[in-house]
Amino acid sequence: MTDDPQLSLKEYLATVQEVVKLTFDTPVWVKAEIRNLSIKAGHYYLELAEKEADSDQVIASCRATIWKFSAQKIVTQFERESGIELSRDLKVLIKVKANFDPQYGFSLNIVEIDSGYTLGDIARRYQQIVERLTTEGLIQRNRNLPSPFDLNRILVIAPENAAGLGDFKKDADALQRAQVCEFIYHSATFQGNTAPQSIMYSLAQALKQWAQTYNTAPDLIVIIRGGGAVNDLAYLNDYDLAALLCKRSVPVWVGIGHEKDRTILDEIAHRSFDTPSKAIAGIRNHIFELTQDILNYLQRIQRLSQQQIQAYQNQNDQFLKLIQSLANNQIMDALQRLQQIKANTTSLAQQHTQLINQQLDALMRETLLQNPKHVLSKGYAIVRQQEHVVASIQQIQSSDLVEVELHDGIFSAQLIQVLPHES
Repeated sequence: MTDDPQLSLKEYLATVQEVVKLTFDTPVWVKAEIRNLSIKAGHYYLELAEKEADSDQVIASCRATIWKFSAQKIVTQFERESGIELSRDLKVLIKVKANFDPQYGFSLNIVEIDSGYTLGDIARRYQQIVERLTTEGLIQRNRNLPSPFDLNRILVIAPENAAGLGDFKKDADALQRAQVCEFIYHSATFQGNTAPQSIMYSLAQALKQWAQTYNTAPDLIVIIRGGGAVNDLAYLNDYDLAALLCKRSVPVWVGIGHEKDRTILDEIAHRSFDTPSKAIAGIRNHIFELTQDILNYLQRIQRLSQQQIQAYQNQNDQFLKLIQSLANNQIMDALQRLQQIKANTTSLAQQHTQLINQQLDALMRETLLQNPKHVLSKGYAIVRQQEHVVASIQQIQSSDLVEVELHDGIFSAQLIQVLPHES
């Protein structure tokens, strides 16, 4: 057996306890991440850890405690100053005093928490996501999509049975009963480390079912949840979730938290609202504005149609007047030509009538001149034989008597000789 001093475990650990007490008697500030937290009888029991930045591998860990007698002051001050509920997965800057107990081992007693450090860490992670999305050209991608013309079917992702969902559904159900639009709901977890994965999975399953049920994509994707502690909403500041929503070809509207709350989803969404109630109000207003625009377009179409009809009517009236004027001119020209033709015809008829009258007069005179009595009075005679007028010696029968009519009487003669004219 060795001659070195021998100590019991209790004695040895008591020595360590004394060394720790003497060496770390003054509290120091330590940066750590809360891996787990539980509250028992007013005492806060924490598991603290430090991880490698690149691999998230734990390189140091220990237990820490906020004792009941100081917990109300420390925790209340932290939550009041930061607006963050003290919980797991927070990075914190804490003032601690080392403690070693032979029975319970090593732990840290927390005497103060710097709220500014935790807020700064959340803001830093938030800014890193914004810068990455901006560098990759994603941050404005969904925001730049055109607003949906018609809201017929809307996909809603929300925590199941949440108060914010109830506020949303009050107006949504009224719109659906009025057959204005249809809402299809899917639930997801919005709190804790698994929140981003839960939302992404819920969205993927919802779109898969949608494709099996409908022939067209949703007109709108709405993501809503009520307000909560800053660190609860900080779970939504996730790059993968934000990038997925940025790449959607359907506009994404979000209504998360209260007026003072803002997440990365507000940065990338097509439209962002403070609360679920304001999100459904935005949908209702959008439908109203579309309806009003349609009514305005209809009124404009009616007005333009009436103006066009009136213009065509005026043009038709002008054409009718022009046609009437041209027709009247044509008729007047025709009447003038007819009058001219009539005048010409009358003149020609008069001339022709005068010519005929002259010819008739001449014929009358000639006829009168050729009257047998007139002719006979000039010394001519009419020769008849057997009561037929003899116009040629070839008709004379020399054996028969001939009658000779003069202007003042008739005598009979016996032919002695018939001599033809010499040629």
